[in-house]
Amino acid sequence: MTDSASLKNERSLAQVPLSPTAWPAQDWWVGFGDSQLNTLIAEALKNNPTLADAEARARQAQAVADSLNAARDPQADLSASAVGARLSSKDPVYPEYALGSFAWAKSVTAGFSWDLDLWGGKRDAWEAALGRSRAVQIDAHAARIQLSVNVARAYVRLGYAFAQRDVADAEQQRASKSLALTRRLIEGGLGTTQQAYLADSQVASAEQQKVQADRAIDAARSSLSVLLGQGPDRGLAITRPQLLDQGMVALPDQLSVGLLGRRADLVAARWQVEAAAKDIKATKTEFLPNISLSAMAGVVAVGDSTNVFQLPARTFSIGPALSLPIFDGGRLRAKLAATDSVYDQSVARYNTLLVAALNDVSDQVSALKSVRTQIDLEKRAQQDAQKSWEQAITAYKGGVSGPLVPLISRQQLLLTDQRTAALESQQADISIQLIEALGGGYGVGDSVDLDHAEAAGQVSR
Repeated sequence: MTDSASLKNERSLAQVPLSPTAWPAQDWWVGFGDSQLNTLIAEALKNNPTLADAEARARQAQAVADSLNAARDPQADLSASAVGARLSSKDPVYPEYALGSFAWAKSVTAGFSWDLDLWGGKRDAWEAALGRSRAVQIDAHAARIQLSVNVARAYVRLGYAFAQRDVADAEQQRASKSLALTRRLIEGGLGTTQQAYLADSQVASAEQQKVQADRAIDAARSSLSVLLGQGPDRGLAITRPQLLDQGMVALPDQLSVGLLGRRADLVAARWQVEAAAKDIKATKTEFLPNISLSAMAGVVAVGDSTNVFQLPARTFSIGPALSLPIFDGGRLRAKLAATDSVYDQSVARYNTLLVAALNDVSDQVSALKSVRTQIDLEKRAQQDAQKSWEQAITAYKGGVSGPLVPLISRQQLLLTDQRTAALESQQADISIQLIEALGGGYGVGDSVDLDHAEAAGQVSR
């Protein structure tokens, strides 16, 4: 397994402030300061059917592990039976003159068996199943994190859709005023029909953008309804988001080591490696001799008038057994080769996830820095467009320019508003993805952890 310390990230994160408290909290969404988002995520975590499926799979995996653990213990059973039969007159064992033509066979027996598991193979098989069970339990945690992330990202899309509609409404008003002015100029002989067509096309374009924004609002609400496990009417009750800016990003120190216990997918992958290693040990014990014990004791009697509970009716047996594979045509070696390959696959998957996790954090940090810079530049453009529009209005009122000049300046201001809304939505979405990349709050108070693996994730065969 790859040592996380060997994956260097110091240069990539050199300009990012580090803090030991920068790991996301379990309720990380509270930091966005939107009570409606808090309510939606709580509702989703309560009602979403995919979580019920994940929890059911976790219970199923635990039941498999419990079954294998139970098979390691001694087994005992008690049985009682009474069977009536017509006896053959030619049967030398139960002749008709002794028992008649019909008799009852009665028995009460107790059985005992125990596979001694000399080499610990059954224990290893149980621990392998337990490791897979814990991996599935962690997957259930991961499903909750993924659900909360999906709700938050859909909520961000809803906020952006509302911002798009605001810009589309303002653009429609501006385009309508421009069209009305153009028509008056044409009536006064100061304009051309080409200008009217252009102004009318801008009105149609603004109306199309408004319809598109309304559809985006409906789509985001529908997505949230699905995530909440509710019908479409639930989405109609969701109002406009009011998310707060998360501020400058800070990353945890000891990031590469900390991710091993903070990313649910990495923890689950380590458990899968642990389970595969136990499978190898269990398979190797099948090459060795094994001893099992079995015993039976009870009372058996045949005949209507015979009392089964008497000393002469007692019976018992005991049977120690030794098994040793001598020739199996290569079956056991093929099985061992298969378990070896599963182990190698598990290690490869873990290594892939570890590399992807570290690069995911670095990429999200880079994207967040980039979009913040773009927002600063766009706000500068927005301020310049605002000043241009104000000066165009002043020039028009002073008779220096025509009535269409302020409307043209207003169009440029609305374009900067549209780009700013898109960038701010992108910033919120990247912030959520960074929270997910840092584990989404997993590892804070979660009961499932690696009991047998090393902190650095080193699991050996």
